[in-house]
Amino acid sequence: MRPPVLVAVVTYNSAADLPELFRSLPDALTGVPSWRVVVADNASGDGSADLARNLLPTAEVVETGGNLGYAAGVNACLSRAKEGEAVFVLNADVRLAPGSVGTLLDAFADPAVGIAVPVVTHPTGEPEPTLRRRPTPARVLGDALLGRRATAFPALSEQIPVGNHEEPDWANGATLLIGPHVWPRVGRWRAELFLYSEEVDYCLRVKDAGWSIRQVPGALAVHRGGEVASSPALWAQLVTNRVVHAARWNGATGARCVWAALVLAQVIRLPLRRGTHLAALRALLAGRRALLSGHPTNPAAPQEFFGGQR
Repeated sequence: MRPPVLVAVVTYNSAADLPELFRSLPDALTGVPSWRVVVADNASGDGSADLARNLLPTAEVVETGGNLGYAAGVNACLSRAKEGEAVFVLNADVRLAPGSVGTLLDAFADPAVGIAVPVVTHPTGEPEPTLRRRPTPARVLGDALLGRRATAFPALSEQIPVGNHEEPDWANGATLLIGPHVWPRVGRWRAELFLYSEEVDYCLRVKDAGWSIRQVPGALAVHRGGEVASSPALWAQLVTNRVVHAARWNGATGARCVWAALVLAQVIRLPLRRGTHLAALRALLAGRRALLSGHPTNPAAPQEFFGGQR
């Protein structure tokens, strides 16, 4: 029998995305015997929390009180989860195909599966590569220097090409279905990561606990995607958190190698004049000591996240 599902939606100024997401849910959850929605709103300024209540009166809306980040929003939803429920973590800008959630749930018939993820496309229909290998200093360097060309060499790239049947070590956090037997054991997401690398950390903890991550071909989703490639603050957030992740998972030497690789990657891309690489370079240099110690500098996080102190 398929387990009940808690749909965990994290919002931050997501009013433009919520109507389509909520419209897709009933059909996407066809065949699921019981489901409910919990929305964790990170102090949106566009009325996202009230809109969620109006669009879906049965939803439980949790207002976190500040822009605490994606991981903290997921944790707010997890704190409402009940024993036996699968937890479906969703970005607000995801659209689910009919029957997709039930198809994902069926993956848990194999007790080795801890997280099930759909096949994801962009709104244009182009496949989105959402599966990744475990980060290593060599892969960070390969991706930094070779870009997309590194995907031809598994030892030098985290990204698993679309259509490759290699088992992933982690998957994009925009849409993750966590098994009912998994989240009580693995625990909370690391909220201090705020945004980016938080799903990497969580998925690796799932893997190291003995479960696998499986993409289910019959489950489909569309992901609009964020603004990280064009936002200097968000790009700096993503890049610096990669160093934090390396410090926690690869040790001091690994962290130094990753830091150096990311500095080099930003320097060689400065002529592109996007602003993102300059912001990331400044954040890497200014926060070097903290990052190499495994402490996020969180350049994209608001002041309240730090209790008034940077």
